[in-house]
Amino acid sequence: MEHRPRDPGPGEARVRVHAAGMCGSDRDLHLGRRPAPYARYPLTPGHEWSGTVTAVGEGVPAALVGRKVVGEGLRDCAACAPCRAGEAGLCAAGYEETGFTLPGAMAPTLTLPARLLHTLPPDADLTAAAFLEPAARAAAAVLKARPLPGSRVAVIGSGALGLLAAQLLGAFSPSELTVVGTSPARADLSHRFGATRYRTWDQTAHLTDCDVVIDTAGAASTARAATSLLRPGGRLVLTGIPAPGAERLDPARVVARQLSIGTAFGATSRAWTHAVRAFTAARLTPLELLTHQLGIEEFERAVDLTGSGDPHVGRVLLRP
Repeated sequence: MEHRPRDPGPGEARVRVHAAGMCGSDRDLHLGRRPAPYARYPLTPGHEWSGTVTAVGEGVPAALVGRKVVGEGLRDCAACAPCRAGEAGLCAAGYEETGFTLPGAMAPTLTLPARLLHTLPPDADLTAAAFLEPAARAAAAVLKARPLPGSRVAVIGSGALGLLAAQLLGAFSPSELTVVGTSPARADLSHRFGATRYRTWDQTAHLTDCDVVIDTAGAASTARAATSLLRPGGRLVLTGIPAPGAERLDPARVVARQLSIGTAFGATSRAWTHAVRAFTAARLTPLELLTHQLGIEEFERAVDLTGSGDPHVGRVLLRP
């Protein structure tokens, strides 16, 4: 279908898309496996993106034209109590998100509310900036975890979300930062993103004293397994949508050990600001996650690469 750019209406901006990322959620969307409340077909996917503003609608400063930007995905009503408290993911009007229920960025242009945009410096690398959406989700989990300097921290998952969380956690000066993954091949990359040690699950028997654990994998067994990595009184943060058939947490064990459990779904404006500032200050360097850049006509190949399970396949970017 031919792409027809949509002129921005009042309060909106049109962006020329530089790159759009492909992640597991996009693959699930393509395969029809994303839960019904979180998908609406037919749809142009693409919730991870970067670009340049080319036009603005009424009420939007003209100075925004020409600026490099990234943008929040969740579309909140900005009026209900959760939205006013900064929790767009709990909007009383219901779930709406770019690339899942509304047109996404796997197209030459994207038109969206200008209030969702975060501007970048003129010299920002837009290819690297396309990773700021998963970085914002990682930031949401890190901020929810509230790590203290000197904490013993573990991140479950050595994919993009886990490694970006590890890099953001480094700013809190943990005494130990362990990344737990499934493949030994991810060890070197994990260390480059700030991990002090890397463990596969068969090497975690003695890892039982963490102050904070962030589960970015969302596999069927990881939430339950994560509780065994925590010290009594430790904090667990779960991200994303858990896999179907996830093993249940033992409430007796959670209560007896006085564990605190939090969740992070999507990213708040605060988390986006945190990620963008870290990126601008060169404290967040996601470009090393990129292994493939493809044209939009290679969408099917991008889907296959993302679901390949190959530890040497990192993030895939599409160029509209």
